[in-house]
Amino acid sequence: MTGLSQDAAPPPEHPRRRPEQEQGSTVSMTSTATGLPDRYRPLDQVGPDEPTPTGVIRCWRAKDRVLNRDVAIRVHTPAGEAAHAWIARALTAGGLATPALAMVYDASEGIGGGPGGDIAPGGAAYVVNEWIDGETLADRLARGPMPDREVRTILRRLAEGVAEAHRVGLAVGGLTPENVVLRPNGLVGLRAVPAATGSIDGDITALGALLEACLTGLGTDGSAAGPLTGSPDLVALARRARSTEPGQGLSSVAAMASLLAERPRTGPAGAAPSLRAEDTDSGWLRRLRERRSEPAANDAESIAATDDPIRMSPDTLPPVPAVRPVTQADAALSAGALGGDTIDAGTVAPRAGAYAASRGAAGGPPTPADAWSEEEDEPFGVLADDAARGYDYDDDRLPDDEDGASRRRLVVVGLPLLALILVIALAWWIGSALLSVSADVDGQGSTPTASAPAEDTAANQAPAGEAIPVAGATVFDPFGDGEAENDQDTPLTIDDDPATAWSTLTYRGSPAFGNLKPGVGLLLDLGDAQSVAAVTVTSTTPGATVEIRTADAPADDLDGFTAVADGTVESETEFAFDEPVTAQYVLVWITGLVDGPDGFKAEIAEVTVQAAG
Repeated sequence: MTGLSQDAAPPPEHPRRRPEQEQGSTVSMTSTATGLPDRYRPLDQVGPDEPTPTGVIRCWRAKDRVLNRDVAIRVHTPAGEAAHAWIARALTAGGLATPALAMVYDASEGIGGGPGGDIAPGGAAYVVNEWIDGETLADRLARGPMPDREVRTILRRLAEGVAEAHRVGLAVGGLTPENVVLRPNGLVGLRAVPAATGSIDGDITALGALLEACLTGLGTDGSAAGPLTGSPDLVALARRARSTEPGQGLSSVAAMASLLAERPRTGPAGAAPSLRAEDTDSGWLRRLRERRSEPAANDAESIAATDDPIRMSPDTLPPVPAVRPVTQADAALSAGALGGDTIDAGTVAPRAGAYAASRGAAGGPPTPADAWSEEEDEPFGVLADDAARGYDYDDDRLPDDEDGASRRRLVVVGLPLLALILVIALAWWIGSALLSVSADVDGQGSTPTASAPAEDTAANQAPAGEAIPVAGATVFDPFGDGEAENDQDTPLTIDDDPATAWSTLTYRGSPAFGNLKPGVGLLLDLGDAQSVAAVTVTSTTPGATVEIRTADAPADDLDGFTAVADGTVESETEFAFDEPVTAQYVLVWITGLVDGPDGFKAEIAEVTVQAAG
């Protein structure tokens, strides 16, 4: 890399530059930091100079000429040993993959200008970061505090990214409203990763300050614009994160992210949102200790060990000692001799009624066959039980109802006869069907094939008709970083030529787009609203997973489209809808890529939209 001159004038303040001023702007940055690569062309200085114990850090928005994208270049003066710790932290941050933190593309302690590759006098170290577009949190809070739901979402996503950095031992630093950017797609990002200095405890305190600022808003001087109000759990969490008292503060940023992800507990109707005494840190901890020290309401041992009476809720059952069922050895003893708490009520047969003596040996509930009505004869179970006990019945005690005996004989004889008739009818029907199929085979010379699962599937899905002309195809990339996904090749997916295809960019590390975003899509415009029943996707690289989504109007985010089908794309796959959908826009949303020799990507050769038949 070539060292640049140090003799140029400082950059102009006005954001617009004439073409003849571009060279002066480039030299102005490189005059502050000699040895920067020529591939980066500076555009504007971002933010004021940042003094540190080891030097001064300046930040520029620049253009990467090789990859044609905007980047943020942060320059530390001087270079060499003074910037060694900062560069080491930047290299650690380069291994992170989280949308909450700006990615680190490049870092160097300085490029040599002296003999043997030594750092030139006055040289500078630099770190190249991802450039994050969007509104800063400071600008948003200047308009007033944020709603509780939005506060939870922003702080949780930011805390999850910082927790990922802490997992690898990196303290992020620089957690200020000016460095937090609200991305247009709803995500949040932190610029200037990592800061010159930082600590894990300092990150926890800074996140607490950000949470408090989101609840109060910021004035023109950067101070709180109003009192600390809002959801009680958010107020308590902000104070805990900033607390320095032992036992009061948070243990980690991951704990903060977990608390922000929990659903808030709503109070009684009409309760004021202001902080109550029992919702403070000390009250929260006191209630937790009291809850842990309370004896369990259903624990017999805890209740027995307590001298004072314990008040129970009306829904709580009183403690009942364990029941010992009556055994064979206890059969001869009376209930009084055994004690009232040793006999299981389930083992005692009823003394009277339709269910008397109808329980089995195990004392289970009576079966329907034994539950005879009192108007009919006594159940057979009574006779069987009495015979087992040695009882002898006289003839005059047996039932003499001839109608009841006739009914029983009718049931015993009629049920097998009815079953036989059903079997004969079923056999006749199957035989007729087989003869009919055989006649069709003889008459036509071919056997028709049928598939029951295919018929069921076809019955549940809308029939697909003729292909609908597509007015245009574009790339839909709401989670991207601004880099084009081969947008110029999208017309190849609707040119009726399977040999040509549109391809995503190649990603490394994971088929889930390198863990950089959840997916990318191909958006088809049908010209006007159409009744759509299916979409057929042809691919030259089978194996990608997709979702088919539809919408009546173009949307900026994925939630604006409704999912109607999903699956894996083979060489040619039809995604039939459960029922027709009326829509103008069809989105083929790719969620998983295919492994290839250079990385992970997906290719779509043709997309055909079929109308409802």
